[in-house]
Amino acid sequence: MSTILEKELLSPQVFRFRLDAPRIAKKRKAGQFIILRANEEGERIPLTIANANAGEGWIEIIFQVVGAGTTILASLNEGDTLSDLVGPLGKPTHIENFGRCVCIGGGVGIAPLYPIVSALKEAGNDVTTIIGARNKEMLILEEEMKAGSTEFHVATDDGSYGFHGFVSDVFNNLIDEGKQFEIAFVIGPAIMMKVTASLTVKQGIKTFASLNPIMIDGTGMCGGCRVTVHGETKFACVDGPEFDASGIDWDEMLKRLNSYRSFEDKAGEETECRLEGAK
Repeated sequence: MSTILEKELLSPQVFRFRLDAPRIAKKRKAGQFIILRANEEGERIPLTIANANAGEGWIEIIFQVVGAGTTILASLNEGDTLSDLVGPLGKPTHIENFGRCVCIGGGVGIAPLYPIVSALKEAGNDVTTIIGARNKEMLILEEEMKAGSTEFHVATDDGSYGFHGFVSDVFNNLIDEGKQFEIAFVIGPAIMMKVTASLTVKQGIKTFASLNPIMIDGTGMCGGCRVTVHGETKFACVDGPEFDASGIDWDEMLKRLNSYRSFEDKAGEETECRLEGAK
């Protein structure tokens, strides 16, 4: 079990939890994730480790309420305990001094991008970061991302803050200005990663995307998180979550992500009603 040390609402339906997890905090590296269950009846939820402190023994997770599992998780408060917490899982991000890096995050995908940006900067890289959200209210971790970046840009779909447009538009503008990059990391909604990665790959930039397919056990046994990369079947939980974006079958992944959408929506609505009735 793990105790919730702090709970913070970052934006509508997006929460940050600080969890007591000393062993995970000591082992985790950028790009890795945990799987948790809010209670004994809850589903297993994979979440990237957004931050950690080995000395103080805590990790931080950031999640958006989108279904039954995250609805239950969001109902917990400081001092409550999680039923299960396992990690760190997945392969860590390969960090070295690449030179000029561009890190592009959208929505809640900004959270898993944050430790990567920090690690790249610490390794001596020149880090250009681009983050975006639907509007200013939905933007998260702006100050933290800015602090870890050499150059920093914000975009909002509705133009309520920063550049009016998408993160992909900001990237194109930088290329038009003559900027060059050796490597790119892209994390966000699947369609955003597909579009943005197509642009970075077109520029000849080695690009990695962190995938978020359906995941159950986190050990490669269930096969639920399988994706196709360069024509080969990979499991995001043990082979990833980061993959060479130039070889990802994005259409297959998008189709699989939408396979259970109606069931997830129904379960989320039923859980929310049940929790409201219990108050």
